[in-house]
Amino acid sequence: MTDLPTPRLGLPLLEPGQAQKEMTHNEALTRLDIATQAAVLSTAATPPASPARGQCWLVADPAEGDWAGHANAVAAWTDGGWRFVAPFEGMRIWAVDAQCHALFADGEWYHGRTYGRLFIEGRQLVGPQQPNVAEPIGGVTVDAEARAAITAVLQTLRRHGLIEEI
Repeated sequence: MTDLPTPRLGLPLLEPGQAQKEMTHNEALTRLDIATQAAVLSTAATPPASPARGQCWLVADPAEGDWAGHANAVAAWTDGGWRFVAPFEGMRIWAVDAQCHALFADGEWYHGRTYGRLFIEGRQLVGPQQPNVAEPIGGVTVDAEARAAITAVLQTLRRHGLIEEI
């Protein structure tokens, strides 16, 4: 038997023979509501003056007021006041103000970064950046239009970060 919460979301667990189990259960549901499909309005160091029930923020560092001691957490306003969900490595949330996902990695939140590879219908379209492709030079027959087209393709690939800059 333990009164430790779950390791990732900090959900309280019911104990055998526990009185008022509904309180523990409701707290777990509240935390799940905050952390599942999480969305924050913005990042702030100070709690807003009049939050609405269910609104969430990322707590900036250093945090002030009711948020002191909860830097990097997701703060949510509930019927019972502020609830906090501590971030964990790999946690993702939607940042409404920035219109992008935020990723918690190495102890901080990163907005708008995407990691991994992109597959569409089983075919990898985007992956790690590849080495540069040399532009055409010389040759027996010079075809200016073909070279211009190849150069344009290479420049576009570089601009999109798909191949290295020269």
